[in-house]
Amino acid sequence: MNQAPSNPNNHGTAAGGAAGAGSATGGATPSQTGMSPTFSPLYQQIKALITQSLQSGEWKPGELIPSEVELAARYKVSQGTVRKAIDELAAENLVVRRQGKGTFVASHNEARAHFRFLKLMPDEGVPHQPGHEYLEVKRIRASAEVARVLDLKSGDAIVYIKRLMTFDGAPTILEELWLPGQLFKGLTAERLAEYKGPMYGLFESEFGTRMIRASEKIRAVAADAGAAEHLKVPEGTPLLCVDRTSFTYGDKAVELRRGLYLTAQHHYQNELS
Repeated sequence: MNQAPSNPNNHGTAAGGAAGAGSATGGATPSQTGMSPTFSPLYQQIKALITQSLQSGEWKPGELIPSEVELAARYKVSQGTVRKAIDELAAENLVVRRQGKGTFVASHNEARAHFRFLKLMPDEGVPHQPGHEYLEVKRIRASAEVARVLDLKSGDAIVYIKRLMTFDGAPTILEELWLPGQLFKGLTAERLAEYKGPMYGLFESEFGTRMIRASEKIRAVAADAGAAEHLKVPEGTPLLCVDRTSFTYGDKAVELRRGLYLTAQHHYQNELS
């Protein structure tokens, strides 16, 4: 199962929408075509500047960012403008407000973040972290399809991961992941196995790559012989197939993932708002 998904989501890499350092008081930024100006509200320009600082690593995951008063002085805007920018960043899970403590850079190592990307929930009981068994971790050459999604060249090095996730000892999710080899140098089966937190926490803390959003396609499939063997179900058992493309800052795709979910005692839950 180490081939690319047959029809992965195709998301081109787009430049991050950020205002220039001198545009916070302007109100007009060039359009992508360069043919005419587009007007961006001031708070969105401040949001873009703060996002630039997050992307550059000025404030690391889990760190306290400057207060609204300090940011207002830094960008020479009102505190209300900064507050509105941070409201949007918090809604997008890029920062976390903590009452009486301030605003912190969001981190995948926080307990609240564990289920942001894991949507399989038990039909009964409280959601909890699954166990992991890494079946394969190796560097291979990117197929044309994987290269297209991850904005690589066909044949570029990628890290391929195949793992089995269990809940209360029962095999439940069979996953395959494709990651850019340049970004994830040194990612080995040993490192994955010894890391006790969520995989995205490892990507964030040791490889400087933070997943900030994902796009998924979900369809029903029948378990083939390989999936049936790993999930310990008869061949042909209905499964959910979830194809995910995950993005970091600047809307850059940095992970392609396919999961086969057994839903005998679980369901896929997503909150829409």
